[in-house]
Amino acid sequence: MRQATVIILGAGQAGLAMSHYLNELSIDHVLLERGQVANAWRTERWDSLRLLTPNWQSRLPGFTYDGDDPNGFRTMPETIDFLTSYANHIAAPVRTETEVQSVYRMDNGYGVTTNMGDWACRAFVMASGACNIPHIPRSAQTLPLGVESLTPFDYRNPQELDEGGVLIVGASATGVQLAKEIQLSGRRVILAAGEHVRVPRSYRGRDIKWWMDVTGVLDMGLHQVDDLNRVRNVPSLQLIGSPTHETISLNSLQSIGVQICGRVMGLQGTRVQFSGSLANMCSLADLKMNRLLDGIDEWVTETGFNEPLEVPYRLRPTDVPEKPIVDLDLKQAGIKTIIWATGFRPDYSWLDVPVLDRKGRLRHQGGVVDAPGLYVLGLPFLRRRKSSLIDGVGDDARDLSMHLAAHLAQIGSRAA
Repeated sequence: MRQATVIILGAGQAGLAMSHYLNELSIDHVLLERGQVANAWRTERWDSLRLLTPNWQSRLPGFTYDGDDPNGFRTMPETIDFLTSYANHIAAPVRTETEVQSVYRMDNGYGVTTNMGDWACRAFVMASGACNIPHIPRSAQTLPLGVESLTPFDYRNPQELDEGGVLIVGASATGVQLAKEIQLSGRRVILAAGEHVRVPRSYRGRDIKWWMDVTGVLDMGLHQVDDLNRVRNVPSLQLIGSPTHETISLNSLQSIGVQICGRVMGLQGTRVQFSGSLANMCSLADLKMNRLLDGIDEWVTETGFNEPLEVPYRLRPTDVPEKPIVDLDLKQAGIKTIIWATGFRPDYSWLDVPVLDRKGRLRHQGGVVDAPGLYVLGLPFLRRRKSSLIDGVGDDARDLSMHLAAHLAQIGSRAA
């Protein structure tokens, strides 16, 4: 059985950021990666996807963007190159093509079973992210023959879809981007929208992510929220990273022919039932967006920010069809594909330590799991609003590396 003081699961941005800080602390460690560095970016993204954050916001510990397009948005190949360069820059000790099959408690640490042999460590860091398993309603299993059911992991481009219409379920970042791309390919697209977060791509001449960064929105910590479970489940922003810096919304999608309706409430045979609450969901999204913009305007006034800015403005309220679709026969509507853009969840099937609650969620406090020497990185709002972003995981890794070092020192003193 091989030995390492710390084992990190995953060699994406979270695992690499933790590796950086463990190197600084001279703590022996290894990263176990089931594929290659940045594996999820390589294998689980569609062809045209770009990052939703501007290039300047790709900030990892000791490593930042140094190109000539700071306000652009990286493609997937560029993102993979960035993370691979970072791994080389910090000389991360990555073991690729190594799949973790089981993690279990041992005296003073953990045992780790992999397809490439067994390991033992004193601390274990889960950095495999929150998007391991697409969330698909059980009712999807009842779809009739002739209707294909896909997730964002399966989708690559419109040309690979069956001929016919497409129903996209979910109107967060993934859903709205796929709706646009597929509609422009010439197919009929219906988008089922539940709760969503609408924002402009830019406001008063600056990217919305710039505003969220400079005003401190992204640095909001655990102690600043009342309902932590709620904020950890807030949908992703309706954004698209494009060379034109366009704003994507239900309005922009309707302008190119996408039909919108409420969230899916039921699915039986060829019939789909949709909620009648679309207007309420859209009004709530508009209200929250305007509150964000109000906060930006207040910050500008209160800080005396004196750089040139455009005057304040508000986007047009979301247009809601007078009679949204509430019942649809897939066959009659010519729908041949359903894409479930309904979110993801982490995969803990390999974790043989009793740290999951009754809903299968990991019990942790800001990344410190409810078991000595066990940590997690990269989950939404782990310690800060930006925890799941490339730009945010570094701060969490720094904090948790210090906690991990203290844990190692404690068990070392007990052993002595």
